[in-house]
Amino acid sequence: MMRSEAKPTARSTARSPSSWKRGNVGCGLIFGFLLVLLYLIVSAQFSYNPHDAAYAGGATTINVADDALPAKRQGSHREQDVGERGMEEERRRSEEARAHTEPSTTARLKEEREEGVREWADKNPIEEQSGHERNSDNWEETQQPKEKDTVEFTEFGGGTDDFNNVAHARPVCDTSFGKYDVCELTGDVRARGGAAATVTLVSPRAPLREWTIKPYSRKYLDGLKSVTVKSVPSSSPMYAPQCTTRMTIPAMVIELGGLTGNYWHDFTDVLVPLFIGARRFNGEVQLLIVNLLPFWVEKYKMIFAQFTRHEIVDLDRDDGVVRCYPHVTVGYGSRKEFTIDPAVDATGGDYTMVDFTKFLRQAYSLPRHRPIKLNHHHHHQRPRMMIFERTQSRKFLNLHEIVAAAEAAGFAVTVAGRPEASYDEFAREVNSFDAMVGVHGAGLTNCVYLPTGAVLVQVVPYGKLEGIARTDFGDPARDMGLRYIEYSVAAEESSLMDVFGKDHPIVKDPVAVHLSGWGNVAEWYLGKQDVRINIQRFKTVLKQAMDHLQ
Repeated sequence: MMRSEAKPTARSTARSPSSWKRGNVGCGLIFGFLLVLLYLIVSAQFSYNPHDAAYAGGATTINVADDALPAKRQGSHREQDVGERGMEEERRRSEEARAHTEPSTTARLKEEREEGVREWADKNPIEEQSGHERNSDNWEETQQPKEKDTVEFTEFGGGTDDFNNVAHARPVCDTSFGKYDVCELTGDVRARGGAAATVTLVSPRAPLREWTIKPYSRKYLDGLKSVTVKSVPSSSPMYAPQCTTRMTIPAMVIELGGLTGNYWHDFTDVLVPLFIGARRFNGEVQLLIVNLLPFWVEKYKMIFAQFTRHEIVDLDRDDGVVRCYPHVTVGYGSRKEFTIDPAVDATGGDYTMVDFTKFLRQAYSLPRHRPIKLNHHHHHQRPRMMIFERTQSRKFLNLHEIVAAAEAAGFAVTVAGRPEASYDEFAREVNSFDAMVGVHGAGLTNCVYLPTGAVLVQVVPYGKLEGIARTDFGDPARDMGLRYIEYSVAAEESSLMDVFGKDHPIVKDPVAVHLSGWGNVAEWYLGKQDVRINIQRFKTVLKQAMDHLQ
C-alpha cells in the first residue's frame, strides 16, 4: 500500500517546477490587469466633465447612467476594454465627483433656463387690442397659444435675391397673436390650390411640421377657410407636391370674405394689412387669394394694380396646379385698427399710415398732397368742407343749421351722401376737400383720400363711445397726418332723450348699458340714435378747424 502511494508523490514532485512557472505567469497577468484597471479608474476621475453629464441628463438633471449617455459615448472603447467590475467602480467614482459638481452646475443651468424664460416673456407680451368686433371682447385671452415661433423676415423683390441657399430656411408660423397668423417660408416653396390648399417648404434640414392657418386678418371669425402650411425634408412625391410652374417672384396667400364688404372693414381688414405685407415687394409679388371676391377686387382694382403687376390667382379654383416660389407669406393683418404701427407691424420698410395714404394718392393719381394754406396769398379763398349725410341711423337732425354755421365760419360746404359716381371719381372728389365732418361711421373711412394735414371732425354719438371712436378713426387719423377734432354729443343733443327721457338707464347710465353687453350698445347708441347738434357748441369746433388751416 505504501509503495503504491509513493509513486504519485514522485510524479507530482517532478512536475512542480513547471507549475511554479505557470503560477508566476498567472500572477503577472493578474497584476497587469489590476494596473490597467487602476489607470483607467484614475483617468476617469480626472477626465470627468460635468458639462457632458448635464448634456446627457438634460437641462437641469446631471445623469451619467448608461441609458442617459449620448450615442457616441455609449459603447465606447473604454466600456469594451474594462470589465463589468471596472465599470461599476468607475460609476461609483463618477457619482462621487458628481456630488461635488452637481449643486453648482444645476444652479447655473436653472438660472440660464429662467433667464431664457424672462427674455421670451419680454419679447412676447400679451397685446391688449380694441377690436372693432365688440362681440369678440375676449379673443386676446382665449386664443393666445402656448408657443410662439420667432419671425425672421428678409426683404424680397423682383426675384433677384438668392433664394437657393436653403441651409437655414425653415417655415415660421407666428400664431401667438389672437387676431391673425402669419407664416414666412423661404427656399423651395410650393403652393397647391383647390379645396384643400397647401403651402409646403422643401428643405433638407426642415423638420416634418404642419400648421392650419386662416389667412385672414381676423382669424377668430366663423366661416373662414383654412390653408395647410407644411415643412418637409424631401421633394419626393410622398412629401411634397411636384411643381407644375416655377416663379422667380415671391407670393402672398390671403383670404377675403369675413367682414369684407363693410367699407371700414375693407380698409381695416384687407387693404391696410395687404399694404403692410405686400408693399415691400414693390409690385413684384403674386397674390394667391382664398375666397376670392371678383366684384370686390374690381371695385379696388386701382389699389390692387399697385400691390401687384402679376395675375391674381383664385387659389380655391387652382386645382391641379402647383406653383413654386422662392418665398411665400401666408396670412396678413395689422396690430391696431385702421392704422399701421411700424414698431409692431413688420412692413419690411418701416411704412406708416402716411405712406399708405401717399400710396392711395399714387394709385388714383390724386393731385392734392396738402390742404389749402390760409395766408395773405389765399385770403380770398375759402377752404372746402365735406359733410357726410347719413340716411339710416346717426343722422344729423339739423343738417341745414350745421351747413349754415360752417359757411359762416368761412368754409365752402358740400353735403355728401352715398357716392353716385364711380369709386375712382369719388376718391378724386374727396381729395379736393380740406376738411371733413361726419358722425362716427363707415363714411369717415374716406378720410384716407384727404390730403395730408387736412382736418377730420368726428361727431361721437351719445353713450360713452369715445373710446371706440378714437380707436376706429381718431388714432388712425392722427397717424395719417390729419388734424383730428372730436365732438362728443351730449344727452340733450341725442334723440334718445326724446324717446326715453333723462331718467331712463339708456340716457342716465350708459356705463351700465355697456356692462350689459355689446348688443345693447350697438342697438341703441349706434342703431337707433340721431343727433341734433348744439350750434353754439359746434362753433368752437369750426373755429378750431379753420385755425388748423392757417
